[in-house]
Amino acid sequence: MRITRIAAVAAVATLALGLAACGKEGDPVPETPGGATGSNAPASDACTSSGTTFTPASNVAITGSPTYDKIKSASKVVVGVKFDQPNLGYKDASGKRCGFDIEIAQYIASKLGVDPAKIEFKEIPSANRETAIKSGEIDYYVGTYSITDKRKADVSFAGPYFIAAQDLLVRKDDSSITGSDSIKGKTVCSVTGSTPIQRVRDQKLTEPGGKIVEFATYSECVSQLIDKKVDAVTTDDAILKGYAAQNPSLLKVVGKPFINPATSQPYPEKYGIGLNHDDKALRDAINAALESAFGDGTWQKIYDGTLGKSGSAGKPPALEKY
Repeated sequence: MRITRIAAVAAVATLALGLAACGKEGDPVPETPGGATGSNAPASDACTSSGTTFTPASNVAITGSPTYDKIKSASKVVVGVKFDQPNLGYKDASGKRCGFDIEIAQYIASKLGVDPAKIEFKEIPSANRETAIKSGEIDYYVGTYSITDKRKADVSFAGPYFIAAQDLLVRKDDSSITGSDSIKGKTVCSVTGSTPIQRVRDQKLTEPGGKIVEFATYSECVSQLIDKKVDAVTTDDAILKGYAAQNPSLLKVVGKPFINPATSQPYPEKYGIGLNHDDKALRDAINAALESAFGDGTWQKIYDGTLGKSGSAGKPPALEKY
């Protein structure tokens, strides 16, 4: 089967970053796809956009924020993002960035008084997010970054700006996997540092006889799935729906979220804006910006034009200020 463009992009990016696949159970080493070119890209490779114009705010002042002082001095903002998540954080064949997370990042920049055209985007894999924030390599991170108590020990979060649930991506012709209770003995893939794969590991959902494999990017997992080297990819449904929408003839989302037995509800994956742990002033400012977007319809317009095209309805969540 031909390897889709997402595999080629991910493999090249991974080699460039010097990131090898890692895991505790003998994970495969990513292969450099052969012969995959732009002509093999699916029709849905084109960027999705809400068409929203983000005009920089004037006379912005945030007292007590070292990060904001840095942004103001540099007249730009450095934002950590993903590049291989369709309709979320994506870079298409022409190099254009688009998706829900990208537009949220642009909106926040405009509220900080920065022209979105002056954003310096940095592609930071999941396992390196806390390090990039703590070291000051990036000013903030917008990339399907779930808020957890463990992460809050290292960084802080504004938001959430979206709430997803854990699900499974499988091949279109596979009827054997119907939910989290049917992956025993299966090979399940996700990215290093993600909360969904840790949940699979902690709950031993693939045992007995199954295996967990991890890569630096989800697109590598999707390539492995298409090539029948893994049986499923697990992460947030928002991410998986983007891949299914990009490759509808090959992939599908199971559509049965993982349920927390303690609450009988799906495990919530609350997407937050990752920030320096001690920069409360900037966190409060970004929360205020998000609150404005929730109330004036900007959030809904961004969502409908990007992530909403993956096939699900969404509405702004409640902010969790602290």
